[in-house]
Amino acid sequence: MDQSIFHFINQQWTSPALDLFMAALSDSKIWTPLFLTIGVGALFFGGFRARAFIICLVLSMLITNEVIDVLKSAVDRRRPKQVENVRMVELQRTHPAFLTLFKKPTIRFYDSSDRNRSGPSFPSGHMTTNSVIAVFCTLFYRRGGWLYWLVALAVGYSRIYLGAHWPSDVIATFFLAGGETLLLLGLFELIWRSAGRKWAPQVIARHPSLIANPKSTPRGGGTAQHSV
Repeated sequence: MDQSIFHFINQQWTSPALDLFMAALSDSKIWTPLFLTIGVGALFFGGFRARAFIICLVLSMLITNEVIDVLKSAVDRRRPKQVENVRMVELQRTHPAFLTLFKKPTIRFYDSSDRNRSGPSFPSGHMTTNSVIAVFCTLFYRRGGWLYWLVALAVGYSRIYLGAHWPSDVIATFFLAGGETLLLLGLFELIWRSAGRKWAPQVIARHPSLIANPKSTPRGGGTAQHSV
């Protein structure tokens, strides 16, 4: 089943438009400057929640990257292009990187030189990173943050489309990264509530939780009165 779905996505459900879109979506060089700009802007110009979001997200990324490296070595699953005849989409190199979006990508099938270019297949680093971001966006910005799941799922699909991962790699990584992120957020929340009372009582009085909205004070400074 895993191989059948992979071959449908990688070799049959393809088109020139999808080739460019999927390759660009999966290329971190294109999107890194944008994410860095957003992160730095949030740290310098955002409020408490934006800063908490960025700091906790960066810490989570550092921890999950270490977990990924350990799991990749332990599982040591071979990538599709290391064992299958895989259709590969390669973006043209440009400077700056986003200009590759205006160039036609190269389509080719793997050769023997591709077998040792990449590490193990599970877990997917791309899917881990985007699942972590999606969980953070959902919990910190509940009204619209869930929309990032559309990006995460599209990135996961692109990894199959490009022949980098098996479908089971993407699905398993989705649940693994989501569960790990929830545990880390619970840990960060516990640390904030315990350490904040000791080291920053005035701040924690205004922001008792990293995730939840601060309690607002009713207008007029007192409790609301109900007329009879």
